[in-house]
Amino acid sequence: MCLCELTAIYFFTRSRALRIVDVDNSVKFVNFADMFANRIIFALCLMASVVLTAGADSAVLDNEPKKPARRSSAWTLAFPLGEHLPSTFDTLTYNYQRNAIPSMTTDAYATTGNMGAEGLDMIYFNRRKESAFMFDRSLSRWLSEFDKEKFYDVFTPMTLLSYNFGGNRDNHLDRLQATFAGNVNRRIGIGASLDYLYSKGAYNAQATKDFSFGFSGYYTGDRYEMQAFFNHFNLLNKENGGITDPLYITDPAELQGGYDHIQAKSIPVRLTAAHTRLVGAEFFMSHALKVGFWRQEQVNDTLVRDIYVPVTRFIYSLDYQSRHHLFLNTDATQGREFWSDFYLNPSATRDDTYYWDLTNSLGVEMIEGFNKWARFGLSAYASFAVRNYRQVTDSYAPELTEEQIAELSPLPDWFGVLPHTRQGLLWVGGRLKKEQGSILRYYADARFGIAGDVAGDIEADGKVETRFRMLGDTVSISADAHFSNLRPSFLIRKYISNHFAWDNDFGQTRRFRVGGSLVIPWTRTTLSAGVENVQNMVYFDPSSLPVQYGGSVQVFAARLDQRLRFGIWNWDNTLTYQTSSRQDLLPLPAFTLYSNMYLNFKAFRVLDLQVGVDCDYYTSYKGYIYQPATMTFRVQGDDAVSVGNFPFANLYVTAKLYKVRFYVMWSHFNQGLFTKSYFSMPCYPVNPRNLQFGLSVDFAD
Repeated sequence: MCLCELTAIYFFTRSRALRIVDVDNSVKFVNFADMFANRIIFALCLMASVVLTAGADSAVLDNEPKKPARRSSAWTLAFPLGEHLPSTFDTLTYNYQRNAIPSMTTDAYATTGNMGAEGLDMIYFNRRKESAFMFDRSLSRWLSEFDKEKFYDVFTPMTLLSYNFGGNRDNHLDRLQATFAGNVNRRIGIGASLDYLYSKGAYNAQATKDFSFGFSGYYTGDRYEMQAFFNHFNLLNKENGGITDPLYITDPAELQGGYDHIQAKSIPVRLTAAHTRLVGAEFFMSHALKVGFWRQEQVNDTLVRDIYVPVTRFIYSLDYQSRHHLFLNTDATQGREFWSDFYLNPSATRDDTYYWDLTNSLGVEMIEGFNKWARFGLSAYASFAVRNYRQVTDSYAPELTEEQIAELSPLPDWFGVLPHTRQGLLWVGGRLKKEQGSILRYYADARFGIAGDVAGDIEADGKVETRFRMLGDTVSISADAHFSNLRPSFLIRKYISNHFAWDNDFGQTRRFRVGGSLVIPWTRTTLSAGVENVQNMVYFDPSSLPVQYGGSVQVFAARLDQRLRFGIWNWDNTLTYQTSSRQDLLPLPAFTLYSNMYLNFKAFRVLDLQVGVDCDYYTSYKGYIYQPATMTFRVQGDDAVSVGNFPFANLYVTAKLYKVRFYVMWSHFNQGLFTKSYFSMPCYPVNPRNLQFGLSVDFAD
């Protein structure tokens, strides 16, 4: 590591001396320094480091013959057998700045506002599959999860270091991310990652502190292959329950005797002593024994080599996940105003919920393409999982007085047997796929629950794609379908905490979806559409309790991605139309737009620049309300209010110099220009205008 890199890390650690302490079941954020100059020096040191490295590399290359470069690759894994799914490297300049805006995580995102905070995708077909641990869903954007884990096959060790910062002493943001990948040889690769995020947030009692790290490795031999990873995360969020009155945003003069200005940090919020912590880990490994034969391959007129052709793979995989959710509130007065029920303690709340899952899978696969008759691949597998849930263990705190016990809501009769639950689950499944060929590709997956809590569950997915040449380019048309009949997760059916308790006998939820897409490269157009029917849908009602609707809910969505380019001028647009047959149960914005107009050019022969303005907009709808005690999103009642119908625009400059990407962005610069109502959810406004910076460096050894 060079001197500039060490200097940069030193200034970063000086500028962000932060710790969190737990005292009497409370959490305090302690900030020892906030030195903006140090962050600038940190960024400059990283830039200087890469420029010096690039110069040194150039000098060496000028005196040495160039060797042919080997192509690098990246992939993620398919559950449960660990099949490779092609992926990309996170080194693109395009829209690098957008990752620093919480409300632009997707084109329509309902969020509590801060980086690292809870949120829900309002583009229905973008939503992730339900988790067995219900607290995961609202923080999935920030979690290290199975389908996000990347493996890299690189021939020069790669270190990607990214640093984003912005704001002032009261609302500053710092995020440091690092990814390392390297190959021991052609068959063995290792990797590591780190993500540290600390953001005070624009509004009061909104701070987040997230830390995650991971390690990975793989071996790809002729007869045997292995891949494994371990991830750990610790996410801590303050929960403010939203601002006390929306007029502080829409008309502050009415609340302040005619004074029409208020600092975001001065707006009162409903909770100031509530915190959520989500801690988790995952370890996954898969082993595959490949059985096949040796075949000679002609390299040129005189050279013949032997290659191993695998016919069948025998696969074993293990996946272990653990989760711990902790919710704290130490202000009794605010608690009584925010929640109506207290089952365990009327003075304070400490809810602990634990979960772990150990899944073992065995599979066999016939590999596609080992001879001319093997036009497809076929696999079958069986998975057995043990799941363990542990909830509150005491009926109520022993130090409570008789008066406090009298204030408690009565505990349900089943409470005594709920706190510790263990399940044994068994699935069998199979997959048919064709990934080779230029005309037709397809896959079909099916999984059936055989025993335990998943008995009778079914999941099936399929997709078919065809490509053909037209006007000198390749047009792609695809169709997909999904069917599932699944029992809601255990915590949705049985749960106990200080403020919520439920025991539900829900039936299976059935979903059927069909869709398709069309990609036209020469016009830079992508069209897609889909429709889904949901029976026995589970949602959270205005009391924040899960209920099941016995009828059917239909959702239709259509999307257009269109990119225009004339010289250096570019205009990219994504338009989404969606409709729900029951907006009272499944509210969705009808129309969503993301528009990005920018100039893309090279300056001084070495500097790639993207200079532009982008904007998110979605129509008004009756938005969800966030419940911090359970990290869920509930529908509104008869007094529902609308959110949306405002543009969120940013001015930005994104650049790439050698192996350095950086941006400067004036986020939400249009605040108050078109409307003063900019709420992501009722009582949760999006961030006001802010100046932000970001830097990413690829340190190649």
